[in-house]
Amino acid sequence: MIFDNKTKILVTGGNGRFAKILKEKNRKLRLFFTDKKRCNILNLKSIENTIKRIKPKIILHCAGLSRPMNAHEKDINKSIELNIIGTANIVQMCKKYNLKIIYFSTNYVYEGTKGNYKESDPVKPFNNYGLSKLGGECSVLMYDNYLILRIAMTEKPFLYNKAFGNLKSNFLFHEDLVLLLPKLINKKGILNVGGKTQSIYDFAKKFNPKVKKILAPKSAKLPLNQSMDIKKLKKISKS
Repeated sequence: MIFDNKTKILVTGGNGRFAKILKEKNRKLRLFFTDKKRCNILNLKSIENTIKRIKPKIILHCAGLSRPMNAHEKDINKSIELNIIGTANIVQMCKKYNLKIIYFSTNYVYEGTKGNYKESDPVKPFNNYGLSKLGGECSVLMYDNYLILRIAMTEKPFLYNKAFGNLKSNFLFHEDLVLLLPKLINKKGILNVGGKTQSIYDFAKKFNPKVKKILAPKSAKLPLNQSMDIKKLKKISKS
């Protein structure tokens, strides 16, 4: 099925950071936002009732637990419930009603040591957040009508007054992904989504010249090259 700007898209996690920017900046997609009160992703009946009411053709699944990162270490039950079980519930309802799922995953599913990860590379999350999102991916991959977006994304303006000069990634801003989404909704499979490979400091200083460069300490156990190969994304964005 080919989707266009008249296609109804249900967005879970409607009160989340990205969804708020999507509400504000979207000009092309027909979106219907729902939150955990109206669509509890841990309750199949709640999801089903929302689908029956809105009658979407796509579910853009943004709901879940992201930050603070230490929440995934301190409360693994919540991490498992929201990012794995909740996603599996959404997949079940997509299967039942023949809907496409677009799943927001993360570049944290990669090991983060060598960088330039392709979508076909092995995955090896380096923290519980990455593991929880990979768990969600596993349920999505069992279905045949999906798009998984492995995203490196942050808020604009950059939230911190310090940034790592020795950690590479592909950060883009929420607003950048909003502009890309209309070109992605008809794609399937797995897609890396991010910006230019650079240090977090180099990314941040373009928007905040006063940001201070620091080094990620060894005690943080952060892999230092979390960058992805975004050739597929560049090709799509130019089409």
